[in-house]
Amino acid sequence: MMNFPPGRLLIVDDNEMNRDMLARRLERKGYVVGVAESAHQLLQRIQKDGADVVLLDIEMPDVSGLEALKTLREAYSAIELPIIMVTAKSQSDDIVKALELGANDYLTKPVDFPVALARIAAQLSYKRSDEALRESEERYALAARGANDGLWDLNLLTNVMYFSPRWKSMLGYHEDEIGDKLEEWLDRVHDSDRERAKAELTAHQNGLTPHFESEQRLLHKDGTFRWMLSRGLAVRDASGKATRIAGSQTDITQGKVTDPLTGLPNRLLFIDRLGRLLNHAKRRKDHFFAVLFLDLDGFKMINDSLGHLVGDQLLLAVSDRLEKCLRLTDTVARLGESFTMARLGGDEFTVLLDDLKDLGDAKLTADRLMKVLTAPFILGGREVFTSVSIGIALSNTAYTNPDDMLRDADTAMYRAKSLGKSRYEVFDADMRASMVARLQIETDLRHALEREEFRNFYQPIVALESGRIVGFEALLRWQHPIRGLIGPDEFIHIAEETGLIRELGWWNLREACRQLSEWKKYSDNYLNFTMNVNLSAKQFLQPNLVEEIRDLILELDFSPETLKLEITESTVMIDPTATTKMLQQIKDLGVLLAIDDFGTGYSSLSYLHRFPLDTLKIDRSFISSVGHAGEGMEIAKTIMPMAKNLRLDVIAEGVETIEQVALLKKLHCKYAQGYYFSKPLAAEEVAALLAGAPVW
Repeated sequence: MMNFPPGRLLIVDDNEMNRDMLARRLERKGYVVGVAESAHQLLQRIQKDGADVVLLDIEMPDVSGLEALKTLREAYSAIELPIIMVTAKSQSDDIVKALELGANDYLTKPVDFPVALARIAAQLSYKRSDEALRESEERYALAARGANDGLWDLNLLTNVMYFSPRWKSMLGYHEDEIGDKLEEWLDRVHDSDRERAKAELTAHQNGLTPHFESEQRLLHKDGTFRWMLSRGLAVRDASGKATRIAGSQTDITQGKVTDPLTGLPNRLLFIDRLGRLLNHAKRRKDHFFAVLFLDLDGFKMINDSLGHLVGDQLLLAVSDRLEKCLRLTDTVARLGESFTMARLGGDEFTVLLDDLKDLGDAKLTADRLMKVLTAPFILGGREVFTSVSIGIALSNTAYTNPDDMLRDADTAMYRAKSLGKSRYEVFDADMRASMVARLQIETDLRHALEREEFRNFYQPIVALESGRIVGFEALLRWQHPIRGLIGPDEFIHIAEETGLIRELGWWNLREACRQLSEWKKYSDNYLNFTMNVNLSAKQFLQPNLVEEIRDLILELDFSPETLKLEITESTVMIDPTATTKMLQQIKDLGVLLAIDDFGTGYSSLSYLHRFPLDTLKIDRSFISSVGHAGEGMEIAKTIMPMAKNLRLDVIAEGVETIEQVALLKKLHCKYAQGYYFSKPLAAEEVAALLAGAPVW
């Protein structure tokens, strides 16, 4: 409700007694009253001082009331300035003439004051209602323009539809280019959205929904589709039947096609862009482009250990680096498009490389994208490392659906991950068959634990000085009902991706501890042996890990110092500070600790002295070149004295030749394991091996 000031009245009468008496009585009723003794320059006075209602005497010298009325009506409408004529002739021709000239009402002399009050109040009410309506309309128009929305109004009785100029311009059209029928809207709706939009409009028209709301793609004049949100409300008659539906249209394209975290295009926009390129390639056979599918390595581990806030910060930092790299890459600079890179969700990104010369351009870009992520990210004062695996799919005439090309790039990315991560692979037809096989493994894996299909095999760890066995490493194997014994290379990475690694890892640990306890009860030959068990990154990040290990020790009643947990270098480097705390808690249980695959992770030498470790395990990739005096030899030479200074034992993995054994002895490496000594053995085979008291 608007708050209006007191009405301002202007009495124009050449009779001083009449005007002064009427003015005093009106002022006592709360009006602000002005008086004038003639109509001379009346318009100028009103323009200067203002008036809500004028009481104008018809008979006055110099300028008559009728002449003044005619002048005022040229400047003000009857709503803008109500004028009540005052006359002594109740049925005179002057009153008729005044009404024809635009007078709002009249009073006769002598003035009946209650009648005068009623007529003045009525004219003020009309004027104020009109002002309120105009202000409301102006406010609505301003709000609509401020919201940048288009407006529409459908008359359901005539099927005539009003579209505001903004509604039309949102689709690239001028005022006269769109008609006034409902079909002007519905015919522009995308084929996939049209029936749904009609159903939503009908549902509201029939009273099934409290308001109309529909998201649909509308065809722009330039041939593209824009996402629009249409909202409306029905006007109903006394029987409840809808007679009109009016509402607004908002362009929501940006929100629909943009990733809210990074601001990059999302899957929807990327697929649209890819689909356009595929259609273009049908017309230009020499057009060559590629899709790169990127997935961060170990992102879930970072997200789980450091929290989603740090995970989001990492995704932002990664997208920023990748975008800058693409802008600086000559191959991609020819694109001329800002949305060649997209985030599909999670840690998955895609890059569309258009107008390439050959496959080499795509490979060069993939190399640069991998390289730009090698430097650490500083997030919340922490050093965080990540890498990326990339799949590449190349355009060819076989592709008709953009989802197929994206799927193949995704398949190539999974191949890159399975081959060691931090690399790229180009899709070929064999990969699809491999992916089908992978999906079958994943399905079988989910049932394998229930069916108790897993087995532990044990590989001896040998003291090089004595040549005797001092312990074993428990290695997980899968006894598949159809394929037979499957090694970890085929299923561990799938278990990690699906989260099954927690259950598998715990089964591996529990079974290894149970087996060692059983062996020690069976024979004194096992009393001094240690059991090495791999601890997956996801297990290590479990908040109740220490309690579970403590409970296991108590349950199986074995000496904790006979258990040695192996943790990969990349796992401990996710968050060195938190890692140190967790390792110390495990160490306090009496359990031994080893860093597995040492030398393959990130720059951990500066952190190594902080961790409460017992052993370093040199990765087999370095040992394999030791016999050739290659890089592995140099790394081994570096690790041995460093480990000695830190009072750490060293175990060399993957030892296969007598030459490697000799060189490791020369470097004072204390322990080794590998096929030179023994392959991993089933539990029953270990007894037969030990019965022979082997010495190497």
